[in-house]
Amino acid sequence: MKVVKQGLAILLSGSLLLATAPSGFAYQTDMPAPATPDAAPPTLLQTAEQLQQLVAPIALYPDALVAQVLAASTYPTEIVEADRWMQQNSNLKGQQLADEVDNQSWDPSVKALTQFPSVLANLDKNLSWTSSLGDAYVNQQQDVMDAVQVMRHRAQSAGNLNGTTQEKITTQGQTIVIEPASPTVVYVPQYDPWLVYGAPLVAWPGWYPYPGLYLAGPGISFGLGFGLGFFGGYGWGWHHWGFDWGHRTVIFNHNTYISHSRTFINRGNFGRGGRPGFGRAGSFRGTPSRGFAGAQHGAGAPHGQFGSHSSAFSGFNHGGVARGDSFRGRSSLGGFHSAGGFHGGGGPHGGGGRR
Repeated sequence: MKVVKQGLAILLSGSLLLATAPSGFAYQTDMPAPATPDAAPPTLLQTAEQLQQLVAPIALYPDALVAQVLAASTYPTEIVEADRWMQQNSNLKGQQLADEVDNQSWDPSVKALTQFPSVLANLDKNLSWTSSLGDAYVNQQQDVMDAVQVMRHRAQSAGNLNGTTQEKITTQGQTIVIEPASPTVVYVPQYDPWLVYGAPLVAWPGWYPYPGLYLAGPGISFGLGFGLGFFGGYGWGWHHWGFDWGHRTVIFNHNTYISHSRTFINRGNFGRGGRPGFGRAGSFRGTPSRGFAGAQHGAGAPHGQFGSHSSAFSGFNHGGVARGDSFRGRSSLGGFHSAGGFHGGGGPHGGGGRR
């Protein structure tokens, strides 16, 4: 009898456990997840001051050259390849050089910079700065254009940006336009980008001056001019580049230039319901690159305060450059200020004068 009572007690205890178990499990299942504070989005865009520092080395170049540099900076691997190709083919001159450049698969902006070997070499030497410039152009195109104008006004206020026999400086509203004084020769100004704008700027971390483009002191000077004759007949030549300053866009062949480089992503549209790289007019349309994070070029080029949100890489091994696919494309946009119909004159022209 005692054994029977113990068995019944165990049976009743098991029944009670089974009866209460579902409600207990339901309670646990229905418990709301612990609330977690929304993570603040990372700061991806550069400030106006940082962009001004970034464009300082090129802001005083003629408009069409600034356009070429901004567009080409989105193709850093092609810049490296083109500069190495120029060094390996230094025997090519004039029409033969132009013909061989035209046969290359580089973006038109990179081809255009072969007209200015020192500018191309400077972009290669300062690859960290170049990649940061390309990243900023992709993600903050209008802000970059604004920074160029701010720096031109600062140089003008400091008395260092005036018309010369090499360059023509005109003001259209609040926009300062810089053009070659001659339709057949382009002079690249030489200046210290950290002194020419009046109050000294902090130098871009790891930026190195390139011979022929740098002048010690606060002024501007000019060396040899670059004749445009041999390159004028190609679709990527000088007279195909310009700005629509009103819309803050680079113009190529009378249309808005759009980079299709695979190196940078338009982060402004990443993670907002759209595909990466699709957004504002003139922004990058494409996909992320394979990425380059190898050894730094030259003596290295740290990003300093830009390191958390600027370029996709800070330099890479020139011995193992891989070129991403390059595609050409542009959308229609009229009403721009163009460099305008430059042809003629081959070979370098002497020039000088410090202003």
